[in-house]
Amino acid sequence: MRMKGTPDEPRFSVELLEGSAAVRDVIDKHIRDQTLALKSAFFVADLGVVVRRQVRWRAQMDQIRPFYAVKSNSSPVVVEILAALGTGFVCSNKHELDLVKGFGVPSQDIILGGTCKQLSHIKYAAKHNISLLVCDNEVELRKIARCHPKAKVLLLLRSESCCEREETVIPFGSTLRDCRHLLERARELSLHVTGVKFNIPSCCQDAQAFSRAVSDARCVFDMGEELGFEMNILDVGGGFDGSEAQLDEVNQTLKPVLDMYFPLSTGLSIIAEPGVYYVSSAFTLAMNIIAKKSVARDFSGQAHNALSANDEPEFLYYMNDGVYGSFAGKLLCEDSISMPSAHKEVSAEEPLFSSSLWGPSADDLDQVVERCLLPELSVGDWLLFGNAGATFTNGEEHNPPVFYSITECDWQHVHNCGVTLDVRMRNFSLIPCCLQPNTSKVSVSTPA
Repeated sequence: MRMKGTPDEPRFSVELLEGSAAVRDVIDKHIRDQTLALKSAFFVADLGVVVRRQVRWRAQMDQIRPFYAVKSNSSPVVVEILAALGTGFVCSNKHELDLVKGFGVPSQDIILGGTCKQLSHIKYAAKHNISLLVCDNEVELRKIARCHPKAKVLLLLRSESCCEREETVIPFGSTLRDCRHLLERARELSLHVTGVKFNIPSCCQDAQAFSRAVSDARCVFDMGEELGFEMNILDVGGGFDGSEAQLDEVNQTLKPVLDMYFPLSTGLSIIAEPGVYYVSSAFTLAMNIIAKKSVARDFSGQAHNALSANDEPEFLYYMNDGVYGSFAGKLLCEDSISMPSAHKEVSAEEPLFSSSLWGPSADDLDQVVERCLLPELSVGDWLLFGNAGATFTNGEEHNPPVFYSITECDWQHVHNCGVTLDVRMRNFSLIPCCLQPNTSKVSVSTPA
């Protein structure tokens, strides 16, 4: 990402890949550049992935409008291109609200999400006429009534735990009984409840979870209408992992149950909060090996420096970024990091070794990957982490730089969506880039 100097100039440079050039060629180019420089970690973002996700959403989920969850990836380039493509946005704090408003997104297309909001953020939303707020408890309801009396509240409905990951986290959302209490309290506080939100996590394998959630939402709608509220928004949450198969499955499950409980004739607005869906596979993170250790295969916490000739070693690799940087999400979710591939030329016969990957801090918590299989690497070699879009958070000083690119074909998709660079995305500067495909490098993927 290259910043321009004056306010009137585009702030971001995006490489327009011409001919047969691909994102992998961009990665190779920047690795060559970094090898001659500081060997810093960096992201390469393929904006075409974001565009294709939007095209797919419109084709398969046409009755549900997406509101992008900014906390998934707050890259201003991603936010601007999604704003130009017509999505709404869900923000979790004042910084995200500022970011989205800076791209001219109308207040009615912004939701202040999160169930524990600072008073200053609620007041900021009120000042900027951002009326949609999420709530799941009475304390939050009272805060909203005090700081934003004209707010329109979406009650967050608790969904049943349907995967092991959900069973280990604090549940958010209200039960049906709690929703009745909150609706009554909102009426006493003269607050307007306008709809219901639920969230089914992407790890959920129970196809009927959406059916139960929509049925419960219908009950809350009925309770709200009974108490005199005009209920007109249903938010089906996030939980979209980006795969076409999952989107198909969710669509096949949701469509009939929505038609049953919330037919189009009701005039209801149905929205969703995809985040990871748009960005995960759009970003690749390149990391450099800065140190290396060999330990005995039965390594269990103590270093074994002397290896016999018959021992198969295990390698510990230290990288120039870790859990206290780009991989901070690992502290919240063990599954947030994809297995890496080695960016080096190897033969098919080259052996793979048990390896663990660490950040540069020498802290026991700074373990990025506990175990994976890789060819033997040397200091100065590179590792590529795909599906890294949900690890990027803009505005942090320690974030690696981002190099944005889009192919000519994908840029044509943007134009087909009715977006023009000079009108809708004035912060972009497209730079034609013709890269020669580099076939000398072979990535070795880690076996599952």
